[in-house]
Amino acid sequence: MRQTRLIPLLLALAAPVPALAETFEQQLPNGLRVIVREDRRAPTVVHMVWYRAGSMDETNGRTGVAHVLEHMMFKGTPKAGPGEFNRRVAAAGGRDNAFTSRDYTAYFQQVPEHKLAEMMQLEADRMRHLTLDPEEFAQEVRVVMEERRLRTEDHAQSLLFEQLTATAFQAHPYRVPIIGWMNDIENLAPADARSWYDNWYAPNNATLVVVGDVDHQAVFALAAQHYGPLQARQLPVRKPQDEPPQLGTRRLSVKAAADLPLVMMAYKVPVIRHVEQDVDPYALEILAAVLAGHDAARFSTSLVRRQQLAVEAAADYDSTARGPGIFYLRASPSEGKSVSELEAGLRAEIAAVQESGVSADELARAKAQLIAGQIYKLDSMFAQAMEIGQLEAVGIPYTQKRRLLEKLQEVTAAQVQAVARRYFTDQALTIAELVPQPLPSAARSPAPARH
Repeated sequence: MRQTRLIPLLLALAAPVPALAETFEQQLPNGLRVIVREDRRAPTVVHMVWYRAGSMDETNGRTGVAHVLEHMMFKGTPKAGPGEFNRRVAAAGGRDNAFTSRDYTAYFQQVPEHKLAEMMQLEADRMRHLTLDPEEFAQEVRVVMEERRLRTEDHAQSLLFEQLTATAFQAHPYRVPIIGWMNDIENLAPADARSWYDNWYAPNNATLVVVGDVDHQAVFALAAQHYGPLQARQLPVRKPQDEPPQLGTRRLSVKAAADLPLVMMAYKVPVIRHVEQDVDPYALEILAAVLAGHDAARFSTSLVRRQQLAVEAAADYDSTARGPGIFYLRASPSEGKSVSELEAGLRAEIAAVQESGVSADELARAKAQLIAGQIYKLDSMFAQAMEIGQLEAVGIPYTQKRRLLEKLQEVTAAQVQAVARRYFTDQALTIAELVPQPLPSAARSPAPARH
């Protein structure tokens, strides 16, 4: 697609989106923020509770407790026994689950709109009245240990990523895997989960997001009825945990069962802290799209097809986070090619941007792709709720969403070249190599259900 065809597409994406939904906000006296988006295209509703506490808030010796507590949140309260939450959601014809990240923990249900009050009653009940039965806790610890074995220790790429992150960060808690270290998980006690729950699971540390076929005033009334009686609590003081400057390239290798070698390169980069003043995070998003955002991007065109250095190559960057940012490059060499040759190829692609910049066509294509991806989220009520919750959880007001898109549109080719020069240096680089080992003769059984 030539630039002349991309420009109209970009202009169309930049135009105001038809108002499919309106968003309203209210804060309860106990500190709970309630954000409601009315989207009446289908008789369904998404109900999400976001707690601003994730693995980055854990302490040494208790890593993994945020994730274990997420599991325990489905084990009942005095009013609703173990498994009843899931059963009632299923009986309502809905779906539910939860997820833990570095920055937050969130719980959701998607149900017919007339079941919203029931979901609020259930979620508010476990916000304060969770039962932490020792036998149930021991069982969930075993489930999480097996989850770690299957998803990390028996998965070479996940293991490499975990070790890379633990090396790239030395002080910041992002160095710790979200699921926790195995030894810590083994030694978690119900008291650890109770302490975490009492510290962070409070209305003044939570955001309630509701998207769907609802009236916002009715939702506010339901929230006041079910969440309003819960008391605000004093939250722990969060102290700064800044990562010290990196003083040179760090290298590591990981031996694990795998078919192919793999190289990962991690560069320290900024993330969005001030939506309006920041420039570099938006340029880094464009750079990631230029390098590996589509089939015609530089990595696919040069490394995979033309030079046949790699069977796959990717670039990953998230501009939104509570902690520091990393820009990842990842690739597996083609048969007959070495990891060192592939590393040189990745470096050469970065050097080409540093020296010659990016073309107007590449810039337009990257913008069109990124902005289209964001706008297409409007098709999904769940995606809309996710976006609101994620932005708020990392400290970016959801009301700034349109400005985020405008800032992407404002990125220039010179700014993309500037961030490539500024951040892609050996001093800020950590490199991890996967050294394949023979695969086991028998695969491990499938992972257990989460809840």
